[in-house]
Amino acid sequence: MRLNELSGKPGAHKKAKRVGRGPGSGLGKTSGRGQKGQKSRSGVSIKGFEGGQMPLHRRLPKRGFNNIFAKRFEVVNLGPLQAAIDAGKLDAGKPISAAELQAAGLFRRPHDGVRLLAKGELKAKIDITVAGASKAAVSAVEQAGGTVTIAAPAPKAAEADAAAATDAS
Repeated sequence: MRLNELSGKPGAHKKAKRVGRGPGSGLGKTSGRGQKGQKSRSGVSIKGFEGGQMPLHRRLPKRGFNNIFAKRFEVVNLGPLQAAIDAGKLDAGKPISAAELQAAGLFRRPHDGVRLLAKGELKAKIDITVAGASKAAVSAVEQAGGTVTIAAPAPKAAEADAAAATDAS
C-alpha cells in the first residue's frame, strides 16, 4: 500500500455545495435563497423579530426580583473543613479566618465573606472567624471544644469616609 492509494471510508468526504454556478447546478442565479427580501441577503440577523408584531420575549411579563444589595457569601461546610485539617492544609491550633480557608483551597474568592454551615462532622478543636454561621454549625464547633466568632461586616468606603468626617468635626 502506498500513500497515493489511501482513501477515506465511503461517505466520509462530501463534495462542497457550489452555489451561483449556473442553472445546470440546481443552485444557480439566486443560490437557493429564493428572491429578494432581507433573508436572501448575507449578514442578516433577525432572531426574535416577528415582522413588526411585538416579539414573544417582550410580550411575556417579567418575573421575580433581583436584589442588587444582596451579599454573596462563600459557603464552607464542617466536613470539608475537617478534611482540610486532616490533610494538613489547615492548622487547628491556630485561629482560622477567611484567608486561611482560601489558602487551604476551600473556595476561590471570599466575595462578601464566609458562612459556616453544619454539613459533615467536625472532630478538631478550632477557633474560627467568619462572616456568618448557622446555629447547628456553631453548636457543632462548640461541642468539639472550639469557638466561632462572627466578624462584623467591613464598612463600605463611602460610609467609612462619612463616619471619619463626623468624628473629625
